[in-house]
Amino acid sequence: MSEVTATVRPPEPNWAAVTAEELVAYRDAENRFRASSTARAFTGEPDPGAAIRWEKVALPGRELPVRVYRPASGPAGDGAGRTGLPLVLHVHGGGFVGTAVQSDWVNSHLAARLPAVVVSVEHRLLAPASPLAAAVDDGWDVLQHVVRHAVQWGIDPARAVVFGESCGALICAMAAIRAAEAGLRLTAQVLVNPAVDVTETMLDYASATEHASSPTLAEPQLLLFQRLAVPTGTDSRALSPLYADNLDGLAPALVVVPTHDPVADHGRRYAERLRAAGTPARLTEYPGARHAFLSMPGVEPQAGAARAEILEFLRFSFAT
Repeated sequence: MSEVTATVRPPEPNWAAVTAEELVAYRDAENRFRASSTARAFTGEPDPGAAIRWEKVALPGRELPVRVYRPASGPAGDGAGRTGLPLVLHVHGGGFVGTAVQSDWVNSHLAARLPAVVVSVEHRLLAPASPLAAAVDDGWDVLQHVVRHAVQWGIDPARAVVFGESCGALICAMAAIRAAEAGLRLTAQVLVNPAVDVTETMLDYASATEHASSPTLAEPQLLLFQRLAVPTGTDSRALSPLYADNLDGLAPALVVVPTHDPVADHGRRYAERLRAAGTPARLTEYPGARHAFLSMPGVEPQAGAARAEILEFLRFSFAT
């Protein structure tokens, strides 16, 4: 994986009629744009206190790229060269499109300011041959790998959190559930504009009706997401954290909800379910913010406040 200096953003396809070939072509072009210097006007500049590089993680049957952020040397990077740093396992948003590069602004800041090692998973994107179950496995398998090889990664396995956005928040919520089941202790989970219901009720919420034509996530995209995520014969409830059988004993959660978002009620409902199960959950709403706002600090002014809240939440979580 590499960044490019400039590119032109492709036009969106007809989401209701897009073919598999058209989706792949659009995804590749869109991700080139998101990884370009041109996109920095929207996605923000990385924190100079972090060093960023691509690495690869060898997993059973596959190898995944991960984008790794570490404290850099110099005044802004006081964690340079340290071992035993906290781990932030990050998963970007997008579902059938997206790249870790689009989250450089927030991830580099966390790496430099906590300080921590941030590992962002370049998971398999949704496609006809790559359903949501594959992306969920990618997030969970990378988390296990990094924790298992803590010395190699320079992290403290007792201080690990998951942090995801949109579909990435679903993947991280599933990782938190699997961690509890497997006895892997997580310090916290941060879920930003989470989509946590891929069942037939995915759009049966007031927020989905009110913001069905949102410019950053509209109903046709959600319907395509659902179709790719849960092919015929898939148990959609098993991939929907909102319907998990047991949410007790999970890592404390920060749920960040932009209010002008069709899946805003997903986050609200999930925070309620976590609390009802006895899992501490803080719900913070950002009035007027749109879906994916944290990855668009150049055009979404509340992204800065959300990033600051996430930083302080994680500092507190690692200190307790």
